Amino acid sequence: MNEIVINNYRRLKPAILFLPASIIGLIVLFLYFQNALSVSSYVQIQKGYFYFINSELSQFPMIEYNITQLGDALIFLSFLTILITYTPKVWECLISALIISAILSFCLKEIFTIPRPATIFDNNSFSIIGETLKGYASLPSGHSITTFTVLTVLLFSFIPKKLIFTILWCSLIIIVGVIIVSTRVGVGAHHPLDTIIGSNIGCFSGISGIFVSRKNKIWDWVNHKKYYPIFILLFLVGIFVLISKIVEKPLIIFYFALISLIISLYVITKAYFKK
Repeated sequence: MNEIVINNYRRLKPAILFLPASIIGLIVLFLYFQNALSVSSYVQIQKGYFYFINSELSQFPMIEYNITQLGDALIFLSFLTILITYTPKVWECLISALIISAILSFCLKEIFTIPRPATIFDNNSFSIIGETLKGYASLPSGHSITTFTVLTVLLFSFIPKKLIFTILWCSLIIIVGVIIVSTRVGVGAHHPLDTIIGSNIGCFSGISGIFVSRKNKIWDWVNHKKYYPIFILLFLVGIFVLISKIVEKPLIIFYFALISLIISLYVITKAYFKK
């Protein structure tokens, strides 16, 4: 399986980076022609869309609140820890991609300082599910960046060769991604464009992470059993953090993530001690 992933990465061309970059460029052009490049106009131009999406999605608060947790790297990656044992190349790319995405997320949030909905709108005029997030770090959506960084790596890791299956696989990944990132508007944490821009930054980060890992061997150690104790320790820490989250908020998504992490801990520990 690991060889299949490596071969899929080899087929990836640098030109694919122009796709997410072009979409972001089109969004910037749209904002420019709408005279919406200032903070206030950026918020106002999508105010109606925010209220509509928030109103529709907030009708299912527990579903939205559970799904939105997948934008948390700890939760999403817990479901993928099993891949460390079977397809370590995926994790080599994930590490690179997530570092790139974290840097871009931090820098762009500091540059744009867009107010979150709860900061600029009347909190009684829309639904807030979970914690009320305020401040000036709305653009881009960090959860959206994380979601599409991970999904993009998975997309190209396991992309089928046959066209029909490729279309179905890509469609599935996009649908899952849209469902997850839309919850950021549903819970009242972000404006719609925050999530769209964040998603494309995530795509860019995911593709970049693949190229970095393809050309460098900085994370090659992930594939060596002698380093498994590092992951065993990290899994134990993750389990402790998830248990803490469950005690605070007993969401079903946390239980699923915990089960996945425990299974991965068992598999990697067994693989490490196996002669």
